[in-house]
Amino acid sequence: MIFLTIEQEFFNQYRLMYRPFINLVNEQLGKYQLYSSQWALLRLLKDKGPHTFVDIANFMYIEKPSVTRLVQKLVDLGYVETVAGRDKREKLVQLTVNGELIVQEIQAHLKPTMEQALAGVSERDIEIATQVLANICANINQ
Repeated sequence: MIFLTIEQEFFNQYRLMYRPFINLVNEQLGKYQLYSSQWALLRLLKDKGPHTFVDIANFMYIEKPSVTRLVQKLVDLGYVETVAGRDKREKLVQLTVNGELIVQEIQAHLKPTMEQALAGVSERDIEIATQVLANICANINQ
């Protein structure tokens, strides 16, 4: 019999949850020709406003060329646009009017999926889990 430490079991449970959850979200986003990484960028822009390519790369922990591809797909869909930043070298990515509307539509579309995933989990437990994951992320990225 194999015994896992509490730490091993925590990360095992995270792994068992993460991939199926992303697959479920991607399935839901298919209707909008999006994947979870693109949705994460749309949410960032909705929640925090326009961002530079560098800021997006840092936020998403991806390389700048990946951000360029990600943004281009969203530009092609009409969900985001690039505008001049503080100086000529800086470009900001921001939601278009259509992007604002699609974010609201997708949030409503995903709400039942999120509710189903969190069924039986108290609001307090969600708050604690959110803080725990944020702390782990901060520890990893020190």
